[in-house]
Amino acid sequence: MAGRTVDVEVVKMTSSYDVVVIGGGAAGLNGALMLARSRRSVIVIDSGSPRNAPAAGVHGFLSRDGIPPAELLDRGRAEVRAYGGQVMSGEVSLVEMENALFAVRLADGRKLNARRLLVATGLSDELPDIPGVHERWGRDVIHCPYCHGWEVRDQAIGVLATGPMSVHQAMLFRQLSADVTFFSHTMPPEQPEEMTARGIRIVAGVVTSLEVAEDRLVGVRLADDTVISTDAVVVSPRMNARAVFLAPLGIQIAEHPAGTYIPADATGRAEVAGVWVAGNVTDLSAQVGASAAGGAFAGAQINADLVAEETREAVAAFRSAA
Repeated sequence: MAGRTVDVEVVKMTSSYDVVVIGGGAAGLNGALMLARSRRSVIVIDSGSPRNAPAAGVHGFLSRDGIPPAELLDRGRAEVRAYGGQVMSGEVSLVEMENALFAVRLADGRKLNARRLLVATGLSDELPDIPGVHERWGRDVIHCPYCHGWEVRDQAIGVLATGPMSVHQAMLFRQLSADVTFFSHTMPPEQPEEMTARGIRIVAGVVTSLEVAEDRLVGVRLADDTVISTDAVVVSPRMNARAVFLAPLGIQIAEHPAGTYIPADATGRAEVAGVWVAGNVTDLSAQVGASAAGGAFAGAQINADLVAEETREAVAAFRSAA
């Protein structure tokens, strides 16, 4: 499902900012909010394609449980703008250093300069190439028990073995339903005894498609044309950081058993000075609440870093004038 287009705000593109935030999800907007409240000049660049766009609601986020993803972002953009921050739509093509500033170049040729950079572009889900998975993704094809599990409680849940987390997913979803089937697909189960002991049914055979009727998932079809009834299917996508535009800075994208991410220290600081990361781009397991918290913390760290720099400059100027 395509994401919503971010409202276009008139921006003087030749201006330099204290901070450019790339990515306007929970992490990026909360980082920008912290910075704007610290009276920093900050702009958020967002492509309008949030990862959770297909989902009906955001869950596990205190005081906002069930809020539609688009509504949450609308509120976030309004809050950033209320403190003087800017939000604009755009796709970043690359970031490089230019005259001691970060030159953020957009796909349409526009450019922004920044003293610091907060990258919160999230990740993309590489789904199994099985007919029906893409079409039902975020509806009755899901991956996270904490994001979507309550909504499928007590239903017939099929867990499709497509990644290293599949057995773990089966165990977690068993907490939500007594009717869980593990489809081994092309991956023999590593813990069959544990699953059997928990009452999880194991079905061998390659899954060839998901069966849909009247706009709802009804079953899983195997290579021998057997169809197993299911109300929901759990998959384990490969999760890849959206960060190729950082290559000119020398930032490396690291491998993880479940995908790729940008390494950072506990404050969100990346390996290149002046760059911070927050949210799923650095933490594949972060839900919306954790991503928002990571963005807020990174925003505070960036402000502290700028204050330290400005203090050093003020001291140098003071001494030279003495």
